[in-house]
Amino acid sequence: MKNNLRRFGTLEGVFLPTILARFGVILFLRTGWVVGNAGLINAFLMLILAASISFLTSRSISSISTNAKMGSGGIYYLISRSMGLEIGGSIGISLYLAQATSVAFYIIGFLESFKILFPHVNVPLWGSVILIIFTVLAYYGADFALKFQYIIFGMLILGILSVVFSHALVPLKDNLTPHYMGGYDFFKVFAVFFPAFKGISTGVGLSGELKDPSKSIPKGLVSALLFSILVYALFMIKASAIAHYESLIKDPVIFIRNAVSPILVLLGIWAATLSSVLAYIVTAPRTLKALSDDRIVPQFCSLTLGSPKNEPRMALFITFLITEGFILVGSLNRVASIITIFFLITQGMINITTFVEIITGNPSFRPRLKVPFYLPLLGAFGTFSLMFFISIPGAIISILFVSLIYVIVKHRSLKQDWGDLRAGLLIAISRYALLLLQRFNLDPKNYRPNIMVFDERPDLRPYLAKFANYLARGNGIVTFIGILEGDASLPEDVEKKNKSLSLLKKFVEENKLVAFYEVELVENPSQPILCVVQAHGIGNLYSNVALFGWNYEKHRENITLKHLRELFNLGKDTLILDYKENKGFGDFSRIDVWWGGKGGNIELMLLLSYILKLNDDWRKAKVRVIKVVDTEGRRKIAERNIQQKLIDARLEASVKVIINDIKEPVSEIIKRESKNTSLVILGLPVPKRGTDEDLKEKVNNLISGLPTTLLVRAVSGKGVFE
Repeated sequence: MKNNLRRFGTLEGVFLPTILARFGVILFLRTGWVVGNAGLINAFLMLILAASISFLTSRSISSISTNAKMGSGGIYYLISRSMGLEIGGSIGISLYLAQATSVAFYIIGFLESFKILFPHVNVPLWGSVILIIFTVLAYYGADFALKFQYIIFGMLILGILSVVFSHALVPLKDNLTPHYMGGYDFFKVFAVFFPAFKGISTGVGLSGELKDPSKSIPKGLVSALLFSILVYALFMIKASAIAHYESLIKDPVIFIRNAVSPILVLLGIWAATLSSVLAYIVTAPRTLKALSDDRIVPQFCSLTLGSPKNEPRMALFITFLITEGFILVGSLNRVASIITIFFLITQGMINITTFVEIITGNPSFRPRLKVPFYLPLLGAFGTFSLMFFISIPGAIISILFVSLIYVIVKHRSLKQDWGDLRAGLLIAISRYALLLLQRFNLDPKNYRPNIMVFDERPDLRPYLAKFANYLARGNGIVTFIGILEGDASLPEDVEKKNKSLSLLKKFVEENKLVAFYEVELVENPSQPILCVVQAHGIGNLYSNVALFGWNYEKHRENITLKHLRELFNLGKDTLILDYKENKGFGDFSRIDVWWGGKGGNIELMLLLSYILKLNDDWRKAKVRVIKVVDTEGRRKIAERNIQQKLIDARLEASVKVIINDIKEPVSEIIKRESKNTSLVILGLPVPKRGTDEDLKEKVNNLISGLPTTLLVRAVSGKGVFE
């Protein structure tokens, strides 16, 4: 941002906007009512509670603002740069609507107080006139509008002094204790009082135009808070001294009747309401422009319409239309609590953002103003709790609205060119979980397939990626691994690797696969597979399954079978998918699991059939467990064994035992029995050295006449169904 746009200091840029938004109608027209109901002692407790929540949020904002350069958008900027566009956008839109609606709220509040002198004032007409005046002030620039705030602040101070220096000094005894009327209690009265301390968003609304945000925001917010506490405390004491609690509750203009100069108090009330109008008419368009700059809302909203100082004039016109609509309605009582709740959601998210920044320990989070983690945590708890004390329906409606905006922004998949703390949070959680997992000896019941798919171009064999995604349905992990031959010292080979990685990433994203991806650059593409298999994973979260596609080329077959033996020795299960392009997975109606009986593969084979049926494509598939024996006696034994295995596995499947008393080749039986199935699952033996050619020939002879087939070599029984 150009230097001439960084033009405001602490006083006009933070302190006064915060004070002007904070000293609204509550100061003059509701403080006496609060004291009358709650009593002076409880009123002080409310002041301390409200100020504490405001202080905690101010500390959180100050901490984040001293960590990095502040841009335009105030609180929206802070949240979006820390929590990402989705969360920032949902909170930012809610904040903007609350700010824009507040303009109308305070204009109507001003006219309501104006009726004291002119009972028949036309609210829609004069509200529109006032809105036009303040819109013109904001149109010509924040610096012009903020000069006007000095006049309003002066009127406000005169009204405050006229109350403070009135004759009553000693609190009445009856006003010290509560006398709740009309069904009110402590928290219901507090809900009315708390909006007096919600002006934080206006205090940082000019963040992009402050000369030194990292200094002005902390100083301005704290000084505004201390000044607010002093004034409200004095008003509470004065209220308790000027009239009996019944009069305080019933007479909203009690301060006017007992002031040194009633007209000055009346001017102070008008200044208080108009000051809030000015604060929000200046900050709301800046929030909208920041949302538009990030493409959360249409980009035309950020047009400056020729402003030499980048004023958000189009956003100002949009804010004018929204505000005018509410003014013409003439009453905002129904949405007043929701406005407050939107502000509370914003404050709560600021506290959560600061808390997460602290606990994740990101090295980039180095604020000059440090706060202990429990302060923002307390601030978040206080603000979110207060939402429900104010209005449970309003809180629910506001949360649903924010959630809807989040879903919409998330669906748009907007790109951001900055990092946010979500990655840091996930890293912190992952680190904690991995270290915790390291302490446990994993039981077979905790088995999850952590699958490595060795295919640097899954786009050429999409069926392998699709099948891997089926297997990930059982809470498994899939990683596509490409092995490229090349020299890492040569830039062109590194570029080849980066290009391959980009293709992998694009393939995973376009096909919406739940998978990771990586590419390794090696000088010899065969041996490094074993290195990758052993190194893949962290701690107890290691890879345990390797998935290959069967290749009918002699060289590739031999490599696959060689890996089968080595992977078995390394404790890795191996899956080899022979996908028939002409048949695919058929109609997904049947899975045939062939049990040899001695290979130790059956538990993994049953587990894979179970995982496949978790997918929508395979949900209606029937599983058959088939075994070949040579006598009737062995058939009965086999049936009992298989049935017991299925009971242990808690898996529904039919059992078929075939008697082969004529010594027909088993491969022919398999081809005949499973020729119309969707997927055939077969076990593989571990080839001994020197027998690769024999096994390759047997496998080719068998699977060449079968539908799509999965060859399985399990390391041992999984025990996952016990």
